[in-house]
Amino acid sequence: MTIPVVLSIAGSDSGGGAGIQADLKTCQELGVFATSAITAITAQNTVGVHQVKAIEPEMVYAQADAVLADIGANVIKTGMLVGEGQIKVVSQLIDKYTPAEVVVDPVISSTSGTQLLTNEGLAVLRKQLLPKTTLLTPNLPEAALLLNQKEPKTIAEMKEFAIQLHQLGPRAIVLKGGHLEGDAVDLFYDGREFIPFSAARIKATHTHGTGCTFAAAIAAELAKGSNRVNAVRVAKAFITKAIKYGFELGEGKGPTNHAAYRQQLDKE
Repeated sequence: MTIPVVLSIAGSDSGGGAGIQADLKTCQELGVFATSAITAITAQNTVGVHQVKAIEPEMVYAQADAVLADIGANVIKTGMLVGEGQIKVVSQLIDKYTPAEVVVDPVISSTSGTQLLTNEGLAVLRKQLLPKTTLLTPNLPEAALLLNQKEPKTIAEMKEFAIQLHQLGPRAIVLKGGHLEGDAVDLFYDGREFIPFSAARIKATHTHGTGCTFAAAIAAELAKGSNRVNAVRVAKAFITKAIKYGFELGEGKGPTNHAAYRQQLDKE
């Protein structure tokens, strides 16, 4: 039996809602086998992040290299990368193994606003990793940091951001518009056309891990052979269901429900 494989290179979330844990759950739900290389260990829960310990770049490389040399991967998906050293080894791994797709979710700052990458790290990300990226999935604050500009406030400004991000090297962009008002609109751009993916905004509190989950769903669908547009379409449906049926766990912002898309809880 052959099963598509996604390698997730990201941080570990002890609360189980984001990072490596979200990626593994999402891939499992979509029928894809997920492997991992952990970039950081975090002590966190629904209330916040209490401590972060970065993994040495050499160990990040060793984890991923061991998996890729033996199991391989249809898609490499990255999340939280801590420092330029980790970005450089990920770039080396992509050169060595040349996966069909590289999905980069640029986790540049935490939900609380703490910037995880220095300006030097951002420069290495732009120069070494983005040109090897096949699909980049930033939210609006992350896009603003990548371009050193103020966040876009309209769909028209999102389009201009997408063009500028594409010029940094990725083959395609999905700019996530969750921070805007109105419907939740994510904008796909591949240098040729803009395709909006819209869903009614859900008034939900339990949304921890949405970015990781959305990018992981895209990676899973790409691993199964979908083209990029269809992969984003499925991922949009997946994350919308996950948010709608998020779990009320803990005292703060609970996780999304990774099983909701498969379970079709609302029978739509």
